[in-house]
Amino acid sequence: MVDYKKLQNGSDIRGVALEGIEGQHVNLTEKVCYDIGRGFALWLVKKLGKNKPIRVSVGRDSRLSGETLSNWLCNSMAENGLEVTNFNMASTPAMFMSTVTEGYNFDGAVMITASHLPFNRNGFKFFTNVGGLESSDIKEILAFASGEEQTNLPKGKIVLGEFMNTYSNILVEKIRKATDEEKPLLGFKIVVDAGNGAGGFYVEKVLKPLGADTTGSCYLDPDGSFPNHIPNPENKEAMESIISAVKSVNADFGIIFDTDVDRAGAVLSDGSELNRNRIIAMLAKILLREYPGTTIVTDSITSTGLNKFITKNGGIHHRFKRGYRNVINESIRLNNLGQDSQLAIETSGHGALKENYFLDDGAYLVTKLLIELARGKKEGYTLESLISDLEEPKESVEFRLNIKLEDFKEYGQQVIEELKAYAESEEGFSLAPNNFEGVRVNLNKENGNGWLLLRLSLHDPLLPLNVESDEIGGAKIIANKIYKFIKKFDRLDLSSIEKYIK
Repeated sequence: MVDYKKLQNGSDIRGVALEGIEGQHVNLTEKVCYDIGRGFALWLVKKLGKNKPIRVSVGRDSRLSGETLSNWLCNSMAENGLEVTNFNMASTPAMFMSTVTEGYNFDGAVMITASHLPFNRNGFKFFTNVGGLESSDIKEILAFASGEEQTNLPKGKIVLGEFMNTYSNILVEKIRKATDEEKPLLGFKIVVDAGNGAGGFYVEKVLKPLGADTTGSCYLDPDGSFPNHIPNPENKEAMESIISAVKSVNADFGIIFDTDVDRAGAVLSDGSELNRNRIIAMLAKILLREYPGTTIVTDSITSTGLNKFITKNGGIHHRFKRGYRNVINESIRLNNLGQDSQLAIETSGHGALKENYFLDDGAYLVTKLLIELARGKKEGYTLESLISDLEEPKESVEFRLNIKLEDFKEYGQQVIEELKAYAESEEGFSLAPNNFEGVRVNLNKENGNGWLLLRLSLHDPLLPLNVESDEIGGAKIIANKIYKFIKKFDRLDLSSIEKYIK
């Protein structure tokens, strides 16, 4: 018996779609997928209250289970009265765009993906023309799925469709308009590593029409077994792959996408990574030129150097809670209050721009960088020069402190509250202002010259602890300082930090 509530992962649905990993049994069965399709149909019917037929689009990434899950979902939604267009292979951002693009304007869209998770996993992301669904919406859909209610609509239909060409043309035309050139990337070598996910389209449908030499691009063919590396810009092996590709052909720029293309990382011509604080800094620099004084919303673990960089360039840095929906919603909230915020971005690479529907779209972020690459060639500067004065931490480490309690939230919050009191009384410690998640503590030069952030995971029984220092050896000093305080909590697994400080 599947517990539908446990399929919720924030604002997504995720589960096991294939056997193959010990201890992980399939819970995205045919019945479950049919129920989810019925649940989404019910949700749309109640939300829209439309008399005319409700139209939905469906896409999937390269996962091995994608086609089967897509067929189950499409059939279910059609049986529940929806007009379904199956786009087959697509990207997550493209599926949202199908709800707002003239000539398409679907009432809803579904993307079948589990992002960078292992091959046996899969899931569903849902959209309407106002954006991705919230956690509360997913909860409602799953409640409908676990019940028996029907839409009682006449049977709908399923047709095959194509949208990736249209989506790609939107990106191509954006670059052409911004540069006022038909082939603004002529003379540039640009390589893409799609990790056998859904991002291979970017080479043939975006870069080549703009004149780029894409020789050296790799793993463009969709393959849900992910035989070369995990499609994840945060994965060390994946980043080594794109760095190698850039160096092997002396490329001007390298691009790496996650499986469903809602995230991206990049590599500069000198082989240096452009991700985490660095990609945020570069996008902030570009946007602060276009929108002076704008607010950049990030997650809570961005560096002190990034904060200085944004402030120095005339912007406001607003750290918020981790979770891509959290930073996006916070940026939207600020705009609604009259405070301009053009970018909401996590260090994971999830980034959303106000000018692009606040859609977390890795291909759009890369497109923004390519416009800057072409502009720099005309005006005599490089992408590297944009962040040459970014102060980067010398050391950065994360510890995941598991809480050995079933009712973990109260205990975790107790640890955080006691750390706040400890930091206020300890010499050389100071609480960071305007902190929205957990407790962030700055430590002076005598105490490791950096900061730490302890926060409680939303869904899992653990306290992630991030430590960053502006000097070599400083992270270990900070880790020792926090260990001195935290070792008294006997329900925490401290093995990771104990191993580090030895």
